[in-house]
Amino acid sequence: MVISITAMAFYGLIGFDQARLMPELLQDQYIQQILRFSLLQAAASAVLSVMLALPIARALHFMPELPARKAFLRFCLLCFVMPTLVLITGLVALLGRSGLMTGFMPNDWNLYGLNGILIAHLYLNMPLAVRVISQQLAHIPDTSWRLAQQLKLSRTQQFLKVEWPALKSSLLMLLGFVFVLCFNSFAVVLALGGGPGATTLEVAIFQALKYDFNLSEALTLSWLQFTIAGLIFALIAKLGKLNWLSADTHKQRWQPEFGQYSQRVHQGLYLLAWLLLALPIVALIPTLFKAQLKHLDFTLLFLACVRTIVIASTCALFATLLAWWLLIPIRQAQLRKNESGRIILQWLATHSLVAPAMVMSAGLYILLLPRVDLERWGWFWLILINTVLLLPFVIAQLKPRLLQYDQQYWRLSANLKLSGLGQLHTIWPFIRPAMLGSFVLALLLAMGDVAVFSIFGDNSWSTLPWLIYGYAGSYRMAEAALASLLLLALCTLLIVLFERKRLYEQ
Repeated sequence: MVISITAMAFYGLIGFDQARLMPELLQDQYIQQILRFSLLQAAASAVLSVMLALPIARALHFMPELPARKAFLRFCLLCFVMPTLVLITGLVALLGRSGLMTGFMPNDWNLYGLNGILIAHLYLNMPLAVRVISQQLAHIPDTSWRLAQQLKLSRTQQFLKVEWPALKSSLLMLLGFVFVLCFNSFAVVLALGGGPGATTLEVAIFQALKYDFNLSEALTLSWLQFTIAGLIFALIAKLGKLNWLSADTHKQRWQPEFGQYSQRVHQGLYLLAWLLLALPIVALIPTLFKAQLKHLDFTLLFLACVRTIVIASTCALFATLLAWWLLIPIRQAQLRKNESGRIILQWLATHSLVAPAMVMSAGLYILLLPRVDLERWGWFWLILINTVLLLPFVIAQLKPRLLQYDQQYWRLSANLKLSGLGQLHTIWPFIRPAMLGSFVLALLLAMGDVAVFSIFGDNSWSTLPWLIYGYAGSYRMAEAALASLLLLALCTLLIVLFERKRLYEQ
């Protein structure tokens, strides 16, 4: 099924007759400008996110006595999986034309355009970089620090000789991963782009389909998006993988201490990071007080909340069950020591990472438009596409735990000749935390969907993220703040469950 969905999307991208116009469209200055801006904002966002995350991650690692350290790591996870439109609403309330801090900005300040896109991407991706870098620092062995002390290396020399070799490969991989996330960004650019001069490929695909109905342009942009994102994903896959979702189980070991001056600098950076990450959320609260509750349609808000939970839960449940089923042949290949077969099966199961959400949506939309009543069946394709897009994340979390079970208990289970139900009864207590954690992660990601809904959603009904976008687009910031806080509260409850129960394994 997973392969067929992707095949249908690519058939839609290939099969349209006007695809022959693609070489001519590639020479269009507007498309070239979109491509340049997409690459520029993604590269700048990736470099700034990693550069700013490095000192904060070092502070967290070398100063475990920092106040609310564990809460900050949880907050970092919340920031990364936070529905994008919640952040955008907070940034508009903070730095928009009538924002709380706009008066402290330069006279020519404008949130809309490259400024706002970079700030939003920094907020979303710097916390991811902090978690990744802090975990890599935790993997440096004690012997390296003890040897550095015996050689009387300075702090600069320790960074160059001990820390940098441990971080170098991860930083390169992290830069590529964040670049792809920003390159595929949709909601941020849609809301904060501010015009044709600040448009990315994802937003241009949406505009070509929904506003201009220019299928040739949509096809051209989709192929550009797929080609570039696919090449970078291939590079990331070759370099390795990022493990950033694990619970913080590191126990403090021996390591060098900062000097007094360095401690103060890193404490200041830590407090500044708290302030910068909390401000957009705090800015929603005073904006909320401006809401005229008597004119607010609470029924619409309630229905949007219910739809969001129902759709996201359905997608998460299907993705978790489908991931379990897809991992069965992968586990069997691992047990048979069939490495090449395992790699092929794993790639087939997670290949949707290569195709961004907008590319998948655009291909299927073009293919289904003359064949299916999308106004009636759009919800079905909305759930189906989101399920496929969630699979790589769910598989990445389930696979290690299932392979660990196979390594420890498979022979015993085979010798006992347990039935299918008996095997399930045996394996369930072992993998239950990972299953629940995978479901929570998928639910968080699905609740923030905007890209797929923008193509297959219906104007007659809305989810919370799309309702927030509608409120913000019509300058009803108080209503947008209320909807954003509601969505944020749902995500926060899931994050607390995610971290407190240690749902993810190293």
